[in-house]
Amino acid sequence: MIYQERIKAVIFDWAGTVIDYGCFAPMHAFIQTFEEAGVPITIREARMPMGLLKWDHIQAILQMERVNSVWTAAFGKQAVKEDIDRLYVRFEAILMESLKQYTDPIPGALETVRKLRDAGIAIGSTTGYTSGMMEVIVPEAKRKGYSPDFMVASDQVKAGRPYPYMILQNLVELGIYPPKSVIKVGDTVSDIQEGRNAGVWTVAVIQGSSELGLTQAEVESMHADELAERMNQTRLTFEQAGADYIIGSITQLPAVIEELERSGLERGMK
Repeated sequence: MIYQERIKAVIFDWAGTVIDYGCFAPMHAFIQTFEEAGVPITIREARMPMGLLKWDHIQAILQMERVNSVWTAAFGKQAVKEDIDRLYVRFEAILMESLKQYTDPIPGALETVRKLRDAGIAIGSTTGYTSGMMEVIVPEAKRKGYSPDFMVASDQVKAGRPYPYMILQNLVELGIYPPKSVIKVGDTVSDIQEGRNAGVWTVAVIQGSSELGLTQAEVESMHADELAERMNQTRLTFEQAGADYIIGSITQLPAVIEELERSGLERGMK
C-alpha cells in the first residue's frame, strides 16, 4: 500500500503550547501545595517534571535530591505513596480553583490551528491534566476559539507521559496512519519523550513554554540579549531531549510542515 507523503495530523499539548502562556496554572499550584506541606520548592523544581500526569509530577518532585533531603529532615523519613496522595488531593483542589483563569490562547495559536485545518490536517491533543481538570478547561478554551478534533487526558489511558498511549489513542480515534505522518507539538521534555516513544515527529515550542517559564509581558519587556540567552538555554534542553524541530513560536509550525513534506517525511532534515 502506498501512502501520500504528507502530514495528516498534529497533536498538540495544552498548557504552555496552545493555552496558558508560560504554563503558570500548575506551577503556582505545585508551589503552594509544597509550601503548605512545609517543604517549599523552587519554580525550577516545580517546572522540571511538567507535562507528566500530576500525581507522577508530585512524585518526581519528591524524588529530587534537594527536596527529598528537606522532606526527610522535616518528617524523619522519605515520602511514601500516602504522602503523594495527600499532596495530590491538595494540589488538585488548588488547581481547580484557578484553572479557568489560565485558558487564554497563546498568541498565534488559533491562527496556526486554522491554517492547519485549511490544509486538511487533523488536530489532536494530549495533556498532563486529568479528565476532571479538562472538564474545566475544554469548554473555556472552546469559548475562546480552540477546540481540537480529539482530546484525551492522562488518566484516560494506562499511563501518561512519557508513555505514548495518549498519542496512539489519538491516531486510533482520528484514523491516522502511519505515525511518520503525525507531529506532536509541546513545550516540555515529557512532550518530546511522549512523541519519540510514539514514533511521530516532535516539535518543541520555546515562547509560551513551561520550559522557558516567562509570561508574555516578561518576554516583550526583556532585553533582547537576555531573552536570546534564555531561549538558547531552552533550545539546548529540547535538543538534548531529542526534539526533531525546535521553533521559537507556534506560528512557525506551518513552515516546519512544509519542510517535512518537501523531504518526503524522511529523517535527517532539521
